Amino acid sequence: MDTRLLKHFLSLADSLHFGRASAACHISPSTLSRSIQQLEESLGVLLFERDNRSVQLTREGLLFQEYARDAQQQWDGIRNQLMAAAGQLSGEISVYCSVTASYSFLYDILSQFRQSYPGIEIKLHTGDPEPAIQHVLSGQEDISIAARPDQLPTELAFHSIGLSPLIFIAPADGSVKHPFNDQDWAATPMILAEKGISRRRTNQWFANKNIKPRIYAQVAGNEAIVSMVSLGFGIGVVPQIVLDNSPLSDKVQVIDVKPWLPAYDVGLCVLEKKLKNPLIRAFWSLLNQQ
Repeated sequence: MDTRLLKHFLSLADSLHFGRASAACHISPSTLSRSIQQLEESLGVLLFERDNRSVQLTREGLLFQEYARDAQQQWDGIRNQLMAAAGQLSGEISVYCSVTASYSFLYDILSQFRQSYPGIEIKLHTGDPEPAIQHVLSGQEDISIAARPDQLPTELAFHSIGLSPLIFIAPADGSVKHPFNDQDWAATPMILAEKGISRRRTNQWFANKNIKPRIYAQVAGNEAIVSMVSLGFGIGVVPQIVLDNSPLSDKVQVIDVKPWLPAYDVGLCVLEKKLKNPLIRAFWSLLNQQ
């Protein structure tokens, strides 16, 4: 059964970029374009609105995306079950995480997994940790490394692999004074994540003290917060693991702040229904052995 057209469509639907999608599929942009045209001709509708500057899914494309993802998952599932019954596992699993998580947690896990299941290929994608759980919920990725949210979606399985304190950091050269009271905090420039668990917990910390923080910058990515703090732009909040692995760790210092912010519970998450897939079940069972 040839599912290449579905794979090509899903890659473009996820990235909305012909160059990135064709590279991910290891084909040329012209080949990808022909695949999409073939699907559209078969279905009799346009799946994408495209011009020289952008690509967007049409309403019909969004409907077909849901079907294509389910069909691909069902095909992969039955194929893997048949291979498992024959005593062999091969195929691919997609994993999403931040760059920091990839070398802080993932190396040891993948090293052991590779030895146990050499026929299973890992497709690793890295980026901002904030959308990690959403990538799994949408089916865009099989597994992701993420901080456990306060309310874990019921359809997700979560396996904790470590705790990381959430810390306040300041420039090591003292260019930004340490706040010693609530009045100082209100006047201190803060560099915070745009959104996510870190931002929500920091907002709650200030709200509990009845302080309106002076926000100098809101950025995506914890590494960027460390960079801006090291340059003296203000005080930031990042997970300890990010600072431990940052090349700029010697240019910032940790502020002893009370009360402490709740630590990150870092772990891997997957859709419960995907644990029926023998490949993902093999990966998950390896985690349970550690």
